[in-house]
Amino acid sequence: MTERLTNQKKMRRALHTKFLSLILMTLCSGWLAISAQQSQQEAGKQQRPRRVAPATTQKPALPAATPNKSKPSAQDGEEIDEGDVVRVDTQLVSVPAVVTNRAGRPVANLRAENFVVYENGSKQQIVNFGTTDAPFEIALLLDTSGSTRAEVALIRRAANAFIDALRAGDRVSIIAFKTAREEGTSLATVDVTTGLTSDRDALRKALESVSTSNGTPFYDALERIADEVFREPPDEEVRGRRAIVALTDGVDSASLAEFEEVREKLLKAGVASYFIQVNTEDYVENRLMSDCRYDGALRLSRTQLQRYRRIFVPNGDAEDYANFCQLGPFERMQISRNLYSLARKEMNELARASGGKTFPAADLVDARKAFAQVAQEIGTQYSLGYYPSNTSRDGSFRQIRVEVRGVEAGTQVRAREGYTAPKG
Repeated sequence: MTERLTNQKKMRRALHTKFLSLILMTLCSGWLAISAQQSQQEAGKQQRPRRVAPATTQKPALPAATPNKSKPSAQDGEEIDEGDVVRVDTQLVSVPAVVTNRAGRPVANLRAENFVVYENGSKQQIVNFGTTDAPFEIALLLDTSGSTRAEVALIRRAANAFIDALRAGDRVSIIAFKTAREEGTSLATVDVTTGLTSDRDALRKALESVSTSNGTPFYDALERIADEVFREPPDEEVRGRRAIVALTDGVDSASLAEFEEVREKLLKAGVASYFIQVNTEDYVENRLMSDCRYDGALRLSRTQLQRYRRIFVPNGDAEDYANFCQLGPFERMQISRNLYSLARKEMNELARASGGKTFPAADLVDARKAFAQVAQEIGTQYSLGYYPSNTSRDGSFRQIRVEVRGVEAGTQVRAREGYTAPKG
């Protein structure tokens, strides 16, 4: 009996031990499976690529505007850790603005909260604000062709006076025209004499090197400014504070570029355009009436004649506008006047759309006064920046309206009229 009880105890202990072993094996297997899964998840986390948000991703709340500074956000294209949605494909829209009182004098010391920006009637949040003290970047374009060729010295003096009227931190690039000779042919080309610099000695030397040309590649010059001078995005302190200041009659005679494509480039870059419109029309018209055999005669280029035909006589025969000397006096006069009207229209339109201004000048003496007015205006310009609440990439034109608040009655604001949204 005792022996049987002993055997039963031994059997129970063996079964208990076996049962415990099975439990331990099950627990170990489960723990190993969980550990393996966690390891795979960790590895996946480390190797997971960053995602890019589509243009319609909802934007996070933006920080309040501060003078000359905006806090980086996803809208700035800056990537954030953890592989989350990090980029919103929305371009900062820069809006230059000039505020004047009822007497036409600039209003200084305004703050971001004094401005309200609307896009297509919808209020926008200002995230970048530049005061009138912020530096400016200026492309100074000097037209040294046509009737101004004999007065380059006056142009240099006027340009030097303009540069001297700017602030010490403002940077300037000087662009002019020159005549290049290739295979026995004279070509009017664009000459970027110096890139953006605040070195006044370098700018004076660049002005001394400005020469003349036998043609006016005006549109090509504007394109070089957009593609070369302002190629790089602006630093934070000069956002919305870039401008073209051009001394010209605006009548193009030699460009490969077309006005519409150049206009879109400049507006997309947020560059304000100021034009000092020198009146050369009477001088040019008198020379156009001269017989082509005379040394003092002036001829319209083939490029000008074909542009005139495309715009004003689209159904005309190209051969009728192939040879200027075969045209009669009345035709020459009509073509010249239409080209000058077109030039003024283009300059006025670009200035208005960009938030700049045109300054008519009867001669180069008046041009010097106009330069002083441009320098004063640039020194009193504010810059506003916002990310559009409408993130659709539909290529539509978006109208901009700026209002000022907390100012005296009669105060007016002039700003860019709008921009074309990206497409696709």
